[in-house]
Amino acid sequence: MTQDELKQAVAQAAADYVAKHAPAGSIIGVGTGSTANFFIDALAALKDRIKGTVASSEATRKRLEGHGIAVFDLNDVTDMPIYVDGADEIDAGLNMIKGGGGALTREKIVAAVAGTFVCICDASKLVDTMGKFPLPVEVIPMARAQVARELAKLGGTPVLREGFVTDNGNLILDVKGLAITDPKGLEARINQITGVVTSGLFAVRPANVLLLGTSEGVRTIL
Repeated sequence: MTQDELKQAVAQAAADYVAKHAPAGSIIGVGTGSTANFFIDALAALKDRIKGTVASSEATRKRLEGHGIAVFDLNDVTDMPIYVDGADEIDAGLNMIKGGGGALTREKIVAAVAGTFVCICDASKLVDTMGKFPLPVEVIPMARAQVARELAKLGGTPVLREGFVTDNGNLILDVKGLAITDPKGLEARINQITGVVTSGLFAVRPANVLLLGTSEGVRTIL
């Protein structure tokens, strides 16, 4: 199977998970990225069963609305049973690196509200130790240089993502060369750096369910 076929398979599995586990009339959180886009396409078949969605980025909002799926402001939502999103890397503890698409802050906010985080990705994203994929860190623009100096003290090499501004109007530093053996501890340390909005480490709030696309089919890992 090609990578896109694996993504389509896990996206359909996620839509099936929503159909089985989300009560009728629910609002579903939807992530950002290529795998999430396949999920949006699959979710369109359920749009009459769900009340609507919360989008983690403007790109996701536009794709959802293009399918005629209602999109709600998170401030107007008190209950969200399921959030579905991809990952750039995920380990056996279901800790993740996210933010390759630059939507890490909104993704983390939506994930915080959801009862269950369902991660969808292909087998290439499952790793023993995270860090080969550069860790995105969203920063306030005036703090870029100071945050970069502090991130360097953690053992990585921060690189400004050139020509990119987040939906929140901020910058992203991609930290290369990390071997993340304590995801929760590193997430806490980075988030305490003044000027950091958030990091792309999802360890304090990891995934609850991993739907992993493999050549043998979709594996469910809890």
